[in-house]
Amino acid sequence: MRQSLVYILLFGCLNLTAQSIDFARGADISWCSEMEAAGMRFYNFNGQETDIFLLMKQIGMNAIRLRVWVNPETGYGAWSDKADVLAKAQRAKQHGLSLMIDFHYSDYFADPGRQTKPSAWSGFSFEDTKTALGNHTKDVLQALKAEGIEPLWVQVGNETASGMVWEDGRIDWNLPESERWLNYVALSNAGYDAVKQVLPKTSVIVHHDNAIHDNVWFYEAFKKYGGKFDMIGLSHYPDWETWSISNTTAASNLRKLHDAFAVPVMIVETGYSTWDEKRAERVMKDLLSKMEQEEGCAGVLYWEPEVYGGWEARQLLDDGTWKEGNKGQYGVKVTNHGAFNEYGQPSAALLAFGVTTGIERTVLDNVDTECYFNLQGQRVSKNAKGIKIVHDGISYRKVMYNY
Repeated sequence: MRQSLVYILLFGCLNLTAQSIDFARGADISWCSEMEAAGMRFYNFNGQETDIFLLMKQIGMNAIRLRVWVNPETGYGAWSDKADVLAKAQRAKQHGLSLMIDFHYSDYFADPGRQTKPSAWSGFSFEDTKTALGNHTKDVLQALKAEGIEPLWVQVGNETASGMVWEDGRIDWNLPESERWLNYVALSNAGYDAVKQVLPKTSVIVHHDNAIHDNVWFYEAFKKYGGKFDMIGLSHYPDWETWSISNTTAASNLRKLHDAFAVPVMIVETGYSTWDEKRAERVMKDLLSKMEQEEGCAGVLYWEPEVYGGWEARQLLDDGTWKEGNKGQYGVKVTNHGAFNEYGQPSAALLAFGVTTGIERTVLDNVDTECYFNLQGQRVSKNAKGIKIVHDGISYRKVMYNY
């Protein structure tokens, strides 16, 4: 039996077109199609099954990020390949959500500790690898464009702090500076040029993994050796204990990057443990508030918030073998990742991504004990039926009691 207390929207839906976004509030929900195929379902704040893309729009988001792998069917399975990305991008378009495409240039997750060359490119010379990277980029983007889908943003590589497409594009810190950047820059620029050939107006992002570090030096060197970018992307996962300090540090470092390079900077990945929903809500609201105050910040995207119920995809182990994922123990909360509750509904962590209506905030200011209001701002009893605003002395949200 589903819980009797379910969250209802605290905010109105954004009604923005892809061309009018000033600040992106969104999520990477790349796992959604794989989860759906495994039997996982998503529910709105009323407990009604719904489309995950529509739900993101209802939450108040205006942007979706989708990763692209080259040949995932060789190991992981045919998810996040061109066909899967195209199908999900069509759903995003249907619901008026702007799109970011995140090229990993790998058959599996790429990050600072792993930038594995796609199997289809094995044995390629450096020049052939550069050509293949450009062709792969154009192939995916042309398929999207043929469906009338033009991403606002494209990442050429994912968390490329150590380079990309190893060993060809690894940043070798043992080499002289004049040599260590060259191959990485050449591969990144091949992606940049390919994006511009297909989508000249799309912003190209170069993505670093850690916003709590001052990364000006990285982009200075990248640019010094010919690297091209229109936007900087950062990952930021606030610390469990010192989240307020880490959010402040991330905002300060974002400002430094914007001042140094005069380009927008976006938090393209964030997230926080859902072990404590109220804590997660506070952390995300703090992050969004800080980033919205930064002139150079282009937005904040949550990484895989739809994960719930013990979802665990296949994992590539260090010995090169694959661990089969559990594919979700429906209704069993055994993971603290994602930002959905055990019932497949958005948790309080995502309230930060909505747009408040104003009346709720006015009513609830200075309230420090648990109390309930109707939508007209009148105080009501806890047992009153229908949609109410509840304030527990720390946070507030709309709820519905079903009796």
